Amino acid sequence: MSKRAAIYLRVSTDGQTTDNQRLELVRVATQAGWDVVEVYEDAGVSGAKGRDKRPAFDRLCKDAARRQFDVVMAWSVDRLGRSLQDLVGFLSELHGMRADLFLHQQGIDTTTPAGKAMFQMLGVFSEFERSMIQERVKAGLARARAQGKTLGRPRIVDDRLRQTIASARAEGLSVRKIATQVGASVGTVQGVLRGA
Repeated sequence: MSKRAAIYLRVSTDGQTTDNQRLELVRVATQAGWDVVEVYEDAGVSGAKGRDKRPAFDRLCKDAARRQFDVVMAWSVDRLGRSLQDLVGFLSELHGMRADLFLHQQGIDTTTPAGKAMFQMLGVFSEFERSMIQERVKAGLARARAQGKTLGRPRIVDDRLRQTIASARAEGLSVRKIATQVGASVGTVQGVLRGA
């Protein structure tokens, strides 16, 4: 039984056309013996936009969940999304629905053993990229702390709040009870009591 293929086409501006993408992907599908059952097209929509702003892509994802096709075909990875993480996430969704992905420009075809291996390698690189970003963020926060910078939102404590906290403390209330009573964090109350 031949595979049912869905083609996804996207261009970023209204002045561009999807004709070249469509012709080449239909040719590849025919050559592979796949039946094109649906063509999804987002014209004039940036790949940086989320699924909710790309109606055809959203419909493609819903139809994949309904098992309307066996393989999704796209011109290139940037037609689907802007990042490696987007691609790996989309691929994971497809594989969870037992559908494959064919990317013409990158030569990725997960219907083949080599394509499946490439997908697994993409997952490894995506995880590596995520880890690198996390490490950079942690290093930046540590450097900021070491330089004495205050992190987080600045506390806004007006004179009335300071007086309320001081009065409550004079009455013998605990820091935690004062925080609950005035609707502030324990840290804010402690800061006021220390004179920060």
